[in-house]
Amino acid sequence: MIYSKEVENMCTVRVGASHGCAPIPEEGKWVNSRQISDISGLTHGIGWCAPQQGACKLTLNVKEGIIEEALIETLGCSGMTHSAAMASEALVGKTLLEALNTDLVCDAINTAMRELFLQIVYGRTQSAFSEGGLPIGAGLEDLGKGTRSQVGTCYSTKVKGPRYLELAEGYIMQMGLDANDEIIGYEYVNMGKFMDAIKKGVDPVEAMNGAKGTYGRYADAVKYIDPRHE
Repeated sequence: MIYSKEVENMCTVRVGASHGCAPIPEEGKWVNSRQISDISGLTHGIGWCAPQQGACKLTLNVKEGIIEEALIETLGCSGMTHSAAMASEALVGKTLLEALNTDLVCDAINTAMRELFLQIVYGRTQSAFSEGGLPIGAGLEDLGKGTRSQVGTCYSTKVKGPRYLELAEGYIMQMGLDANDEIIGYEYVNMGKFMDAIKKGVDPVEAMNGAKGTYGRYADAVKYIDPRHE
């Protein structure tokens, strides 16, 4: 340790009061976090790239400082999906500090990692008050039975109005309109269920019909349109 001459010439004054770090909530406990291994919790965060062309939702499940589970969901950039593949291999098994200083290839994923680090080390995880935390696999449960991200894709122009393309329920097949040409419901295909059926050898038409559903007052519509071609 090197000290300047000014510091060397100072007299010593003892520190009288030192209360240490404040405890933070972690998995139903109050923890005095002094090192990375003191950190546990599951949380989500959002990141974006510099040109803001795409975004990443990152979910981490951390146990005693180690990332045991990672869910990387990306949107809006084709290259980002390949970065997500690489990040899924690069993140797990690392400490939080290692992950923060790992090149996760995509700016959006790096930014999401930064935002999650801040949440986790300040005791702001989603599982802060969940006794024992959440099991490894909790991140995967966010995707539901179809194991697909919940995506909303809608397009609109002033002259022709909105088109629902994909919503939480699935891929939109048709929009139902009332007499005023206003949307009152839609028909969708749950792509997770559809692909699961296809993998089991179900006929594609039968698989699609089995994965279809409707939302809203779809049956009451006076007109049905294909949002991609009409």
